[in-house]
Amino acid sequence: MVITDKPQSLWRTRPYVLFVGADAISQVGTQISLVALPLVAVLTLHAGPFQVGMLTAAEMVAFLLIGLPAGVWVDRLPRRRILVTADVVRAVALGSIPAAAVAGVLSLPQLYVVALVTGVCTVFFDVAHMSYLPSLVGRRDLARGNGTIETIRSTASLTGPGAGGWLAQLVTAPVALLVDAVSYAVSAVLLGAIGTAKEPKPDASETRSLVREVAEGVRFVAGHRVLRVIALVGALNMLGYGAWVSAQALFLLNELRLAPGFYGVVISAGAVGGLLGAVAAPRALGRWGTGRTLYASAAAAFPMALIAPLAAPGWRVVLFPLGMALGGLAGTIFSIAQLSYRQAICPERLLGRMNASMRFLMWSAMPFGGVLGGLVGEWQGVRGALWAASATVALAHVPVLVSRGRIIRL
Repeated sequence: MVITDKPQSLWRTRPYVLFVGADAISQVGTQISLVALPLVAVLTLHAGPFQVGMLTAAEMVAFLLIGLPAGVWVDRLPRRRILVTADVVRAVALGSIPAAAVAGVLSLPQLYVVALVTGVCTVFFDVAHMSYLPSLVGRRDLARGNGTIETIRSTASLTGPGAGGWLAQLVTAPVALLVDAVSYAVSAVLLGAIGTAKEPKPDASETRSLVREVAEGVRFVAGHRVLRVIALVGALNMLGYGAWVSAQALFLLNELRLAPGFYGVVISAGAVGGLLGAVAAPRALGRWGTGRTLYASAAAAFPMALIAPLAAPGWRVVLFPLGMALGGLAGTIFSIAQLSYRQAICPERLLGRMNASMRFLMWSAMPFGGVLGGLVGEWQGVRGALWAASATVALAHVPVLVSRGRIIRL
């Protein structure tokens, strides 16, 4: 494929700066919630492994239920409007948790409902976010643009969980969620200020049924031999990650006996690898190309996924953030490479449906992972659940490794 867009400075246009600023603010809030929400369940409401697994499933089941039609709506509607609406609804939903806690009526069912609502919004937001970026940076700058977004995500992962853990310890976990609610509100304001100049035009050339448009996106992914492999890797990764999330809080708090503040610090320390990966990915892609970068990062991720479950009280606590950091380094490089590749090879009119199809195929496995992780945790303990999750993540990269000839030629 020949790309004809001329390179441009990413920081000289107001829409891109606003887009990145909104992402930076909301990502920090999201990372605080990543720590605070399970702490609300475990410390405030005394949830067990299966209940935490169900919370994870409630957060991610939207990818299974509406992941595919979301892509059609993203292609039909102005993407900026979708981003703003999703942020506003998430701000209101998360704000209800500290309000209920202050009123003394907070319960696990409310956590499940909030998780479900924010999950639905996240489906729309993520698909629109990925599909909107190419219109702001141009296709020749996708690696740099995605690298910047991933750098923000990794930096937020480095600072947010620690802040979330200490906030939960100082002002309680429900109140810590208020920070995330505010971050979504600020993000909505910044995205709303972008204006309509850079809006991609919705595809209105013909009116077709929702099913036919969904099918078109699925056929594009299913008919592409590389996207099929990437989707399989992502699905297995998300299955393992769902089990991981359901076990992580209980493992660190009960098995490793960490205080909430240090719980957040341990998680944020693992984001160092993600930050390094975000910086290294554009350079790796420029030097080695897409295929070799995908293969090398998958090969590195395989053994790195098995380090964290070796952690134990004492000096071995360090193995948990070390495993997360090394896995984050390889995983982030792989993620940026595959995302830039699929954005570059997909026609503009199909971007929403392609990204939604990929997200559906990948992320719809996560709620199953959350439930399975909770069941394994009840049966074999949280360490057993963490080992099962880590083994699944490691094996997820095998499809790339056995497709070396196909991948390396990209």
